[in-house]
Amino acid sequence: MAKCLELASVAARTELPILILGESGTGKTLLARAIHNSSGRAEGPFVSFNAAALSETLVDSQLFGHEKGAFTGAQKAVKGKFEQAHRGTLFIDEIADMSSVAQAKILRAVEYGEFERLGSERIQLADVRLISATHHPLRKYLESDQFRKDLFYRISGFTVTIPPLRERPNDLRSLVAAEITLANRRHGKSISGISKDAVEELFAYGWPGNLRELNRVISAAVALAEGSVIDSDVLLLDVSEPRPSHKHESEVASHPKVPRQNLSLRSMESRYVREILQRVGGNKAQAARVLGISRSTLDRKLNGPQ
Repeated sequence: MAKCLELASVAARTELPILILGESGTGKTLLARAIHNSSGRAEGPFVSFNAAALSETLVDSQLFGHEKGAFTGAQKAVKGKFEQAHRGTLFIDEIADMSSVAQAKILRAVEYGEFERLGSERIQLADVRLISATHHPLRKYLESDQFRKDLFYRISGFTVTIPPLRERPNDLRSLVAAEITLANRRHGKSISGISKDAVEELFAYGWPGNLRELNRVISAAVALAEGSVIDSDVLLLDVSEPRPSHKHESEVASHPKVPRQNLSLRSMESRYVREILQRVGGNKAQAARVLGISRSTLDRKLNGPQ
């Protein structure tokens, strides 16, 4: 994940189009927004569009807009996503689900910055930085001609692959802590820790739904927990999902970074803050900016339990 973020950081400083690959739920939209916020277009709009399961007419209308009377129900002219993203970033999620006709139109818009609204022959111009994403095996799609090769080469100036959560055991602790904090606010609870059995279940699970599933599981656990600690009986995990191999499970369970003694939320948060501080070379001011907290709050968290 560190390599993924490093490449994304480099890509953000360029104007090249970016292709984000990763399983469903890994956070492709979040990464796209982070790239935009770190780019020279941060002051411009960030426009998101999901291309999955849309008809040809809807894709045309959504992406390129339409004129009044272009189709039944078109009562007025409407700007499409490309126009809305002018001087900013357009994020097209599930781009591999687009038809070959829609792919050809995207290619022209990205390559020349021009397109026509549905029902018009007048050329429109837009200055847009494109970020695309898909969970499909795009290389196989290229081999079977399900995805245009010319479009692939045009949208993949940088290709960033987000690893699935099951390959990121070191990140799970801080992600769980963050989800508990959010869920506490959402449900008005004050969960302060996780039982040892619950921790072992979380680390042994394969997380087929990745971050999206983690969010659901922790949110439900916080809502269901009766005390201040999350126990394994409130973890709504998919028991039919194959678990990692015993070898992998034992490796994860014995990893020195997996919390074993102090399992409180405050402890996990403090360790995460220290990891961020280490990554920025001990610069407390920079660490505070990365974490989105004040310098005094940072100092207080650093003095927490380790």
